[in-house]
Formats: sequence, structure tokens, C-alpha cells
Amino acid sequence: MSINAVDFASLLCSRLCHDLLSPVGALNNGLELLADEHDPEMRARCLDLLSESARTSANKLKFFRLAFGAAGGFGEEVDTREAKAAIEGLFGVDGRVELGWLVAEQALSKTAIKILLNLALIAGDGLVRGGRLDVGAEKTPDGTEIVVRAEGPRLVLDPELRKALLGETPEDALTPRAAAAWLVHRIAADTGGSIQVSEPDAPFLLFGAQIGNG
Repeated sequence: MSINAVDFASLLCSRLCHDLLSPVGALNNGLELLADEHDPEMRARCLDLLSESARTSANKLKFFRLAFGAAGGFGEEVDTREAKAAIEGLFGVDGRVELGWLVAEQALSKTAIKILLNLALIAGDGLVRGGRLDVGAEKTPDGTEIVVRAEGPRLVLDPELRKALLGETPEDALTPRAAAAWLVHRIAADTGGSIQVSEPDAPFLLFGAQIGNG
């Protein structure tokens, strides 16, 4: 499948705007409340709301910059500590998701980092009621292998995302919601690699990625 680069950029931008709308909207609401509120206790609550919303917005921007953009400097590899911090900032702040970090490599290629982060994004979003998110990766002579596993009381993977990860989505049916999943498929395919997804009826969600050196 080949989609126009401008069209795909528009899908990613729509996804970013959707995810940032809630915390940015909360910032706006907090400022409006603060302007009209004179009770010291209520003003303190407004400030807490503003602080939380600002932190959430910043964490999401840092994650998306690394997952979708050109962050990580101009070298060929990215420090894996940056990826870990990005995932922790996105999912680990409220304690709903426990992160298991199984990456011993000090650095991975930008390609591998993007796939790792986007798979973690999809798996983490699937933990509707929280749970555990395990992320592993290691270099091999042929490239990089990545495994992302999610387990929790309720797991949801939209069939649309499954199809996009496996490259089964028709070009004219791609939506902003599936943009990250399609990006994973496309990047892996461009290196001669592949993506594997656990069966729909499995008690956990498991993603595997084999990334070539191409």
C-alpha cells in the first residue's frame, strides 16, 4: 500500500490534535476558573488542575515528538533511556499502568525507537482499566527484535488497528486513529521486516516486530 505523504501527515496531525485536545482544554478551563475564583482553597485546586494538565500536555508532546517526529538528534541511534522516559510520562504518571522495561541496549536505531514507541502507545491505549505493559528489544545480526506485551483486567484492540499493523487496511480507508499502527507496519516493511500480533481471543495483547537493517 502506498499513501500520499501529505495525506498521511494530515492523518498524524489529526491524531496529535485529538490526543492533545483534552489536556489543553483542561488548561483553558482551569485558567477561566482561576480568573473568577477568589476562595483560597478553590484557587489552590485550580492551580493543581493547571499543573496536572500542563504536565500531561508536556508528556504527550515529548512522546509524540520522539514517536512521530525527528527527535533524538542527528545521529543514527537514540538513547533508549529517552524512550523509557517517554513511555513512563505517557502511561506511568497516575499509576494505572505498570511498566516492565526489558531493554538492555543503551541505544537503538531511530527506526527501532519509532516502532517500539508506537507499539507501546497502541498496547498502552488498549489497557482500558490499567494493567502491565512490558517492553523488550534487542539487536540481532540481521536488525532488531521488539516485543511489547500488555495484560490487564480489560484489553481492547480495535480491529481497525490490527488490520493497519498487519498492512491489511485499504489506502482509502486509513483513519487518524489507525495512523500510528500503519506507521509501524510501513516502517517495518521498508526495512524488510514484519509485524506480528497475538490472536484476538488471547488473554493478553502481544506485538512482535522484526526490523531489518535495510
